[in-house]
Amino acid sequence: MRRLAIILIAALCLMLAGCATTIRSEVTAFHEWPANLQDKSFVFERTAEQENNLEYRSYENLVRGELLRLGFIEAANLRSARLKATMRYSMTVRDMRVVEPVIVDPWYGPPFYGPHWRGGYGYYSPFHDPFWYGAPLIGQRDTRFQLFTRQLNVTIAQTADSKKLYDVTVDSEGTNGSLAAVMPYMVRSAFADFPGKSGVPRRVELKMKE
Repeated sequence: MRRLAIILIAALCLMLAGCATTIRSEVTAFHEWPANLQDKSFVFERTAEQENNLEYRSYENLVRGELLRLGFIEAANLRSARLKATMRYSMTVRDMRVVEPVIVDPWYGPPFYGPHWRGGYGYYSPFHDPFWYGAPLIGQRDTRFQLFTRQLNVTIAQTADSKKLYDVTVDSEGTNGSLAAVMPYMVRSAFADFPGKSGVPRRVELKMKE
């Protein structure tokens, strides 16, 4: 039982470490992308509020970079563009509470998360292992944190009749409250495997740069 507890604790630590450096996004794209589309000229269509929003402009540049990478060409104005792109984003926050059992070390008092590799009985001392003498003492840990829900939506439509050709939504959750830090990874997720299978949800995981 001692070994099983150690394995579970180690696995939990690895999971928490992964959550801190990986952005996981649920991506769903609906599209009717023409297979023979030659003219990929585009412009961004903005609302009046977006025109004077520096945060929006920063995220727009991220989308622009992905479109250029995919072979699109930015046009000078709406009249000369075959396509128009729009972008919306949002973030909400909710308070979370997680109550979980923990093993209490009877020799040292605070919650026990693993064996104590110290003592006067060699490299491993049984006097510091709560499992050595039978069932462990179980306590309770109450963790409170904020969970941020982020969403990005990008559409590409024909300028002539506003017919949508590509409509992708990216949903992501995590404890990082900086939308600016997470948005580059959400934008990359939106265009991963473009245009992909229409209407098929998929998970995209990207490692954050340190």
